[in-house]
Amino acid sequence: MCPGRQEATKRRRGRPDRRPGPRARHAIAPVGRRTCRIPAGPRAGMSAGPKTTVHPTAIVSPNVRLGEGSMVGEYAILGRAPRGKKDGELELVIGPGAVIRPFTTIYAGTRIGARLQTGQGASIREDNVIGDDVSVGTHASLEFGNRIGSRVRVHTGCFLELTQIDDDVFLGPHVVFTDDPHPQCPAYLDCVKGGVVRRRARIGANSTILPGVEVGEDALIGAGSVVRHAVPARTVWAGNPAVQLKDDIRDLACFVGIYPHAYAWLKDLPERVKV
Repeated sequence: MCPGRQEATKRRRGRPDRRPGPRARHAIAPVGRRTCRIPAGPRAGMSAGPKTTVHPTAIVSPNVRLGEGSMVGEYAILGRAPRGKKDGELELVIGPGAVIRPFTTIYAGTRIGARLQTGQGASIREDNVIGDDVSVGTHASLEFGNRIGSRVRVHTGCFLELTQIDDDVFLGPHVVFTDDPHPQCPAYLDCVKGGVVRRRARIGANSTILPGVEVGEDALIGAGSVVRHAVPARTVWAGNPAVQLKDDIRDLACFVGIYPHAYAWLKDLPERVKV
């Protein structure tokens, strides 16, 4: 070994071991485009209420307002700037009591109410307005421009864009809303139109709602349906293409016999129209 390397080796041997132990390594977390050591808690510059916990591996931009009692899991990304915007230009607001599970990404420019729950890998883009007590399932994708009410369940793998969802709606796994009647048309912005789902409607798994279709209040769409036309309130539709099967959800039997009909537990249904 050359004298210079011998001397350098001696100097290194005289130093204390600077390698981080397991606890220190766990606290190394990416923030923005840099890496720093931080505790599991709110990030510098972000606004967070008390009793909020942020996992050290999560990336949280300074333009994020996170309500008290919220939890952000591993490798979540909050406040990412959408295309054409600078970091910090738009704000992300999330109400209290949120549970944001690992690998969730929520973009800046969105406002979300209290008690949001996300599954792993959920994605919520910019320009979404979401109410209270909403669940966005594993790998569900909310593209831009959605307006979602309160107490809405968006199950695993759903896809929504420019869609209006009223309160108390249920979307089963892998429900897809389309908004482009003629894909790749250069006049896309002149004819694009998202779907509308009225209060307390339920859409079964693997259904597809075509552009501009409105699903009425308390309506039920069976699993695997392709819905091309407006669905009146409280009716039952299914099939590809979907057709009306029942005039009223109260015509569906409760197959285990707990209720006189499948939706007898809904206490505020209007009186049936006698023909």
